[in-house]
Amino acid sequence: MSDVRIRSIVIVGGGTAGWMTAAALAKALAPNEAEIVLIESDEIGRVGVGEATIPPITTFNQLLGVDENEFVRETKGSIKLAIEFVNWTRLGHRYLHPFGQFGYDIEAVKFHQFWRKLDLMGQAAPIEDYCFSAVAAKLGRFDWPSPDPRSVLSQLKYAYHFDAALYARFLRTYAEKRGVKRVEGKIVQVHQHGETGFVEAVELEGGRRVEGEFFVDCSGFRGLLIAQTLGAGFEDWSHWLPNDRAVATQCESAGPEITPFTRATAHKAGWQWRIPLQHRIGTGYVFSSSHISDDEATATLLANLDGPPVHDPWILKFKGGRREKFWSKNVLAVGLAGGFMEPLESTSIHLIQAGITRLLALFPDRRFSRVEADEYNRLMTSQYERIRDFIVLHYKATERDDSPYWDYVREMAIPETLRTKIELFRARGRLFRYEDELFADANWIAVMIGQNIVPESYDPLADAVDIRAVKESADRMRDLFRRAAESLPPHRAFLDHIRTAKASAP
Repeated sequence: MSDVRIRSIVIVGGGTAGWMTAAALAKALAPNEAEIVLIESDEIGRVGVGEATIPPITTFNQLLGVDENEFVRETKGSIKLAIEFVNWTRLGHRYLHPFGQFGYDIEAVKFHQFWRKLDLMGQAAPIEDYCFSAVAAKLGRFDWPSPDPRSVLSQLKYAYHFDAALYARFLRTYAEKRGVKRVEGKIVQVHQHGETGFVEAVELEGGRRVEGEFFVDCSGFRGLLIAQTLGAGFEDWSHWLPNDRAVATQCESAGPEITPFTRATAHKAGWQWRIPLQHRIGTGYVFSSSHISDDEATATLLANLDGPPVHDPWILKFKGGRREKFWSKNVLAVGLAGGFMEPLESTSIHLIQAGITRLLALFPDRRFSRVEADEYNRLMTSQYERIRDFIVLHYKATERDDSPYWDYVREMAIPETLRTKIELFRARGRLFRYEDELFADANWIAVMIGQNIVPESYDPLADAVDIRAVKESADRMRDLFRRAAESLPPHRAFLDHIRTAKASAP
């Protein structure tokens, strides 16, 4: 049998997407299995505004074998236990979307069903009190979870905040140690096979030609290979996600504490992110240019900083949606080249990770099976659409009527898949996940209840369990979570320990 293994891989573009892809492929492929080349240009500037993630990023780090303490140190990172949403339901209102479960299921009935029954009886605390990560976030405390599943500390779920530019640098070091070759230069031409249309090489300024058998497009919004060369179309979701710009900057921290959560504060034509790092805060205003000017958005951002800005604000333009094909011929798009979802639920890096994970599961040979590419496209389409629905939920489930922007999103038609999900939950708190869906029941529960989509009733099976015993168990759980969270070090002290441990190392 002839050898059809792929021997040369070219990654077009660096940044987070490119270097995550390079690192994962370098780890997955045996030494000398394939040459991996990454092309990027120093002329294309990148500024790390501060990046927020969700818990699956820890799985990616484990895949690479990354030491978490080193990772947090090198990326100026901090811990993320939740997202705090301010002014989304109504002005003056706030709620947490924490990581991890709410309570424990009883007799195959979900905890939130018993919570709703107790709530109707006037005997329930806020649902956030029954999630360990939420309690720790409110107290500003964290430590690495216990590996013992019997310990309550094993229930702590977390992700990271980090400097995106430092993360790319960290991964570049990792990848280059494992044989990835970086080529500096700007691509000026793409060469295709005359009959198949497969990409054969890219040409750089100065005439250098870089050939490959498999190309990963990490070129950002422009989609140099997947769109400009192979013509993969784009499905525009602007009617559901009208935000098309962001003004971003960084600012100094206002005090000694570092909150272990991201904050998303709704303004009159969008929302502002706040991502606390060890050395500064990354922040920006995501907005709809149809409802506010760039100048007014910039003024709003600058009026709502924790401290003095350390960079002049800059404008980013984008469009929400996805490619009609993520994999076409011998080109696969990862990151912004494949689509964009505003960073409301910190899914940007996860979508990179999801693309890489599915690539590893469906890694091709030189025959490039169409059925495998079709399956990849199906899985990624499903992932994007389910995340889209979750983000749209935040806008649809608002009571705000103080600006044309909020009137539009409150009244807009939504995808049928989301409409069904809301109606099922509003009736009896029912939730059903689609295949390969990122967000679990607990995520939907946090946002639905947080934005006042509260079930009118509850699962009838909850009536089969003694509610007095449930109440006693819930009270004990709430007390246990509180005491366990209070035993953890303050988040700042946790980060200081990581830094000082490095400083004192021989």
